[in-house]
Amino acid sequence: MHVERVGDESGRRVLLLHGGGVAGWMWRPLRAHLGPGNHLLIPDLPGHDRSADEPYRSHERVLSSLSSVLDEDGDRPATVIGFSLGAQLALLLAARRPDLVDRVVVISAQAKPSPAPGLTLGLLRSTAGLARVDWFARLQAKEMFIPAELMGDYLRTSRAMTSSNLVAMVGENIRFAIPDGWSRFPGRALILAGSLEKPFMRSSAELLQRARRSSSMEIVEDAAHGIPLQHPQFLAKRLERFWDS
Repeated sequence: MHVERVGDESGRRVLLLHGGGVAGWMWRPLRAHLGPGNHLLIPDLPGHDRSADEPYRSHERVLSSLSSVLDEDGDRPATVIGFSLGAQLALLLAARRPDLVDRVVVISAQAKPSPAPGLTLGLLRSTAGLARVDWFARLQAKEMFIPAELMGDYLRTSRAMTSSNLVAMVGENIRFAIPDGWSRFPGRALILAGSLEKPFMRSSAELLQRARRSSSMEIVEDAAHGIPLQHPQFLAKRLERFWDS
């Protein structure tokens, strides 16, 4: 799994976990607004961009790889920030490896299984090849709020995504449920969802907050399923307050 390391190695450790169908490059707008003093760890998750040759087998396998990244990088706990698919992985890290995580930011995580996953995945198998077609990928990019300066990165990532990786990743995503250890996570937690997201996503945020009452939950106004790309300056400021609290 490819991991980019950016910033002051002695600074605050921050693991940034991207959403499905994009890659570590999705965090560039946020990085432009973050202050100094951070040591950023930015993986391309299996099946994505520079990790396209690594199969996406399961959340559990990716969790093991991410734990190894943090174990090998140093002995200080990290802030883990995840978006969508990456937010589910952030929840798993906080729940299973709280020794590695002192703060977690969960952005737009689906936290309850979808109904009829078999039907969804069957339809996905029949259309998965469209992700590698430029005109379709450009339509998807608009829905995902990909800015013009990142369009080349998005198209490259889409072309490299195999049907098997896409189906495996989405299967894990739509079957996801709140992990057992989440309610016992001892660190600080911030849960974000957009006011314009589907009700299913906002209710997932509420479920996560109820499962761990000490978490902070916020609905971000004028945001859909794309807070880091839609509102990177807002997110950077909110993270600074989160770190200072």
